[in-house]
Amino acid sequence: MDGRLATIYDVECPWGRDDDFFVATVGETPAARVLDLGCGTGRLTLALAAAGHTVTGVDPDRASLAAARAKPGADRVTWIEGTSAAPPDGAYDVAVLTSHVAQEIHAEEDWTRTLADLRRALAPGGRLVFDSRDPAARRWERWNPRDSRRRLALPDGTVVDAWTELTEVRDGLVSFVHHYLLPGGDELHSPGTLRFRTEAELRAALVAAGFTVERIHGGWGREPVGASDDGELIVAARAAG
Repeated sequence: MDGRLATIYDVECPWGRDDDFFVATVGETPAARVLDLGCGTGRLTLALAAAGHTVTGVDPDRASLAAARAKPGADRVTWIEGTSAAPPDGAYDVAVLTSHVAQEIHAEEDWTRTLADLRRALAPGGRLVFDSRDPAARRWERWNPRDSRRRLALPDGTVVDAWTELTEVRDGLVSFVHHYLLPGGDELHSPGTLRFRTEAELRAALVAAGFTVERIHGGWGREPVGASDDGELIVAARAAG
C-alpha cells in the first residue's frame, strides 16, 4: 500500500459498529490472547490491546504495518509482517479477521490453508470470528461513481474526492477500483478483488477445517442472516477440542 493510501484508508474507515461488535465479542473471553489476522493499520488491534487483551497483529503489507506501529499504544501489540502461516501453534484464545479481510483470500485452496492455519494457531476451544459480505445482498451494485461518491478530509487539511468503479463480477469474484482525486489533479488508484462466499460455503469450509459453527449473524446488531441492511455474514466458530 502506498503510504498516502494508508492515510486515506484511516480517514475513510473510521471506528464503526463493526469495531464495537468485535470488541464486545472478543471481550466475552476476558484478558484473551488475540490474533488479529489482516490487521491493516491497526485500528481494532490497538483497541483490543487497550481493552486488556494480549494482541498479535499480522499483515503482509509493510506500509500498513508501518502506519500501525506509528500510532499511540502500538508498543502493547506484537506486530508480524506475514500471513496466516506466521503465528505459532496453539497460542491464541481468539482469532479475528475484520473489515472483510476474509474476502481478500480468493482461491479456495488459499482459504482452506488459511482456516487450517487459524485452527492450528488457536488453543483447543478457541474462537474464530470474522465478517464476509452476504452475496445475496448484492452490495457491489452500489459500487459506482454516482452512488459511491464521497469527499474525505485528511488530517493535514487536504480534501480528497473519492469514488468506486466496479470493473467485473464473475464466478463469485467482484473486482473494483477506488479512485482518489487529490488537489492539483493527481489521482491515486486502489484496485481490489473480493471473493463472495455463501453462508453454506462458509459453513462447509469451517467444518472441514475442524471448527464448529456457533452462530452466523446478518448484521452488526446480531440480526439473523438476511434481516439487516448491513448485508453481512458475521461468523463465530470454535476450534474443536
